[in-house]
Amino acid sequence: METDKLLNTEYWIIDILPKRVPYNSPGQYFAVEKHFLSEEIESIKKKHINLILKLNCYREISIEGESDPEPAKTAEIMKAGYVYIMTGDSMILSEPDDTHMTLFNPDYELLELVKLIASGEGLFVWRGDEQ
Repeated sequence: METDKLLNTEYWIIDILPKRVPYNSPGQYFAVEKHFLSEEIESIKKKHINLILKLNCYREISIEGESDPEPAKTAEIMKAGYVYIMTGDSMILSEPDDTHMTLFNPDYELLELVKLIASGEGLFVWRGDEQ
């Protein structure tokens, strides 16, 4: 499936938080997010990379048109910039300076696998349209 079409499919968030923070939350989401982006982004990105590498043990992935790149190359690409990681008819969007990744159009098996791996990395997976 084409990237543009995938961007308009059902999506899930792979995040450091267990669910979407409500708009009217009494907490200090933006201050906490700023802290994580300035102080913890390297450790968060390492979790993202670990998730993708572990996923690649079970599923073929393609990054920048290359099927199953070497693990070091996958890590390098994910640290360097905005990247679409393809697996079957699904896609994971990773950005180097964000605390979450987005999983588009997962089938049941892929979603369950990503949830298991994410849990092991201390990450959470929730529907993108959850309130």
